[in-house]
Amino acid sequence: MTQGSLGKMLVGNVLTTAAIRFPDRESIVCTATGRRFRYRETNARCNRLAHGLMSLGFGKGDVVAFLSTNRAEMVEIYFALAKTGIVGIPINYRLAPAEVVELMRAMGAVGLICEARFRPVAQQVAQALPAVRRMVAIGDAAPDWAHDYEALLASSPEHEPEVAIEESDPYYFNLTSGTTGLPKAYVLTQFNNSSIGAFMDGIDLSRRDVVMTVFPMFGRVGFAWTLGAAIFGLKNVLMNFAPAECLALIEREKVTIVNLVATMGAMLLAEKSLAERDLSSLRAVVYAGSMLPPTVRDQTIARLCPSLYEYYGMQETGALVLSTPDDRIARPDSIGRVVMFAEIRVVDPSGRAVPAGEVGEICGRSPSTITGYFDNPAKTAETFRDGWLHTGDLGRLDAEGYLTISGRVKDMIITGGQNVHAAEVEAAILAYPGVADCAVIGLPDDLWGEAVSAVVVPASGAAIDEDALKAWCRERLAGFKTPKRVFAQADPLPRTPTGKVQKFLLVERYGEAGATKA
Repeated sequence: MTQGSLGKMLVGNVLTTAAIRFPDRESIVCTATGRRFRYRETNARCNRLAHGLMSLGFGKGDVVAFLSTNRAEMVEIYFALAKTGIVGIPINYRLAPAEVVELMRAMGAVGLICEARFRPVAQQVAQALPAVRRMVAIGDAAPDWAHDYEALLASSPEHEPEVAIEESDPYYFNLTSGTTGLPKAYVLTQFNNSSIGAFMDGIDLSRRDVVMTVFPMFGRVGFAWTLGAAIFGLKNVLMNFAPAECLALIEREKVTIVNLVATMGAMLLAEKSLAERDLSSLRAVVYAGSMLPPTVRDQTIARLCPSLYEYYGMQETGALVLSTPDDRIARPDSIGRVVMFAEIRVVDPSGRAVPAGEVGEICGRSPSTITGYFDNPAKTAETFRDGWLHTGDLGRLDAEGYLTISGRVKDMIITGGQNVHAAEVEAAILAYPGVADCAVIGLPDDLWGEAVSAVVVPASGAAIDEDALKAWCRERLAGFKTPKRVFAQADPLPRTPTGKVQKFLLVERYGEAGATKA
């Protein structure tokens, strides 16, 4: 960055300022490698990486992919990109090598930074993409076709890079979780990311906090917590989620706040070592990413932390709506009210706002919201209309501004001409004793068009009686909402990295078995 870049809403400025204000405060606890860093060190390493990447021939506007689990290098890469104007592609390490190749090809990547454990992916990229000019290897000794990450830092200066960056400049490609095919990509700008402070203020983040990041940092949420921690000069405990280790780290590092998806929360609650851990440092548990079952919510408050926050948004929007502990008391079934600077509305199929209390599609916009998808005009036109991003989620907004989620537009099951919201049926099933997880889908039916069908994952040691579960639902739901078929499976439900169930896979799996006849 140049001096002219200071004073702007730029991601690199966050770390530069943190190193000035909090030089000796701990910045990162890298649990994957056992290393600890302070803000002065983190900023210096990011600057060295920035200069190192430029010495390899990468410059502002070039696209460089990076592939790693949660470790200190992920933080360094994000901030080095921010300071150089190199556009990043954080890669989901769960993708197959062929998928990584196609994503990098589609977005014009010319470089790759890769953790050593993903060497087979890097080799396939090297063979398939001649445009990828340079590779950098994190971890063990670098192969002869890649530069060693630490050696690159050691040979580079630590002063701030002299690159002019603007708020509107592209920062990195984010990838949607996706439900079919390859993820869809969109570009986040410097401003989209640096505006995270309004959300962090909403969850009452302060200099007294210790943050734990368990979301994979290839996604927007994982990096958001790293950025939020830097704004306040906080220690950020980076980990790759494992329930027992997570609880041990909360106790050891005196973690005060952690963001989970519902599945992670359920795993912590089921962990045998929970009763042995001192979690008194926790002041807040934050949930996002998928519907929060009431059982997980109530048990979290009772056994993990009494102060619970929950927020709603998309990868494309960032957080739009937030429920605080006070909101939880006032409206226990609501996801809360708008985050500062965000706007939401609920509309009918024609795009007109519906009256308070009526169900419609949720639309939103905020400083964190993107403006379109990369090289996908059809998806952009479908999603962005009349200045609003259409989320595809259903909800209702009351007169006081509280939003309640009703499900997905595509999760609407039409059975015998009646509309059934899958989320409503799922809430009833999740309250049934012995159910750990469930998903409700519509399956082809000769009589009803679609048959309401439930895929249920029993809790450990439990068995689900189909007839008893149906009777339970009939006591709580209209007859047409009660599942006509129940499928129990021992395997976890297929989910995206952000916790959303990939229902299309369940429809494929149970389609023929679930079809019922008149």
